[in-house]
Amino acid sequence: MPTPFRHTTPPAPQSATGRTAEVYAQLAEDFGIERAATFVVLSSAPELLAPTWALMRESLIAGDGSRTGKELAALGVSAANRCPFCVDAHTMLLHATGDHALAETVARGGTPADEGHARVLAWGKATRAPGAPELTPLPFPREHAPAYIGTALSFHFINRIVSALLTENLLPGNIQRFRAVRSLGGRSLSRTVRRRAVPGASLALLDDPGTGPGPQWATGTPVGPAYAALRAAATAGAGLLDEDDQALVRETLRAWDGSHPSLAWLALPDRERRPGARLALLAALAPYRITDEDVAAWRTPAHTDHCLVHLVAYGAFAAVDRIESALPLLHHADNHAHSPARTAEETS
Repeated sequence: MPTPFRHTTPPAPQSATGRTAEVYAQLAEDFGIERAATFVVLSSAPELLAPTWALMRESLIAGDGSRTGKELAALGVSAANRCPFCVDAHTMLLHATGDHALAETVARGGTPADEGHARVLAWGKATRAPGAPELTPLPFPREHAPAYIGTALSFHFINRIVSALLTENLLPGNIQRFRAVRSLGGRSLSRTVRRRAVPGASLALLDDPGTGPGPQWATGTPVGPAYAALRAAATAGAGLLDEDDQALVRETLRAWDGSHPSLAWLALPDRERRPGARLALLAALAPYRITDEDVAAWRTPAHTDHCLVHLVAYGAFAAVDRIESALPLLHHADNHAHSPARTAEETS
């Protein structure tokens, strides 16, 4: 039978033990989707699976602020990254919040009628471009910044993993493209989505919560250590590249303006001469363009699925790091109070 997985064959979820089984148990409880492909695809590298789940859980699910607003932020990010799998998933999750008309407006590519919702969606889209002027004023209260920013950065990472290692079909035959299926799927998740999750429960799953409290914008919240743990796990993939290839990835990301590379991407390394750097840069900037040939050129008998997941994660987080470093964060958050537009918090 066809599977949603590309380039890797993850372990069967029913065979999971230890920390991986614990992540799956929390997924079922707090996300409402058992064995979600988005996370199963990372199970070849459990040290990446746990912090990816932790960051998403502590920001989108358990973080402060309305779930509707954070789903809109995740949708905006996913649209900007051209990740149809995640766009469809979060449209369905908007249905789960009870905002059915809003979900269908977004599904049609429309602008939400509510100005606060429209601002959050636009902010999510703008986060792809480092330092974009549309990122200020922030469309949410200062105290909700860790959850919203964590949600956005979580999906900049997840979108890239999904686009690189999964097909774009959320459901068989893309049946989620039908309104009735989206609505029914959302309703089946509504009880879980509307239940308040206890913050911090995922931190016990992390390898080393002592990686630090995380960035300043997340100080004092579980989002901080979850972000720090994912950063540590993802950047470990740099060891799969030599120093020259690592330098190329850093230099390319430093100059990146958020655009999608053209088909004539002349700076993309040659597949045969620098396959690792090519894969990492594709994962960072255009993961949907990774081909079987790109993977085959890099893989050797020593390169397992564990290695490939780590290399893709390294490239994906290189983009996250660039985006995070250029975000106007808490020192701009007070500006939202002076805007006449209502926030998503005030309208949800």
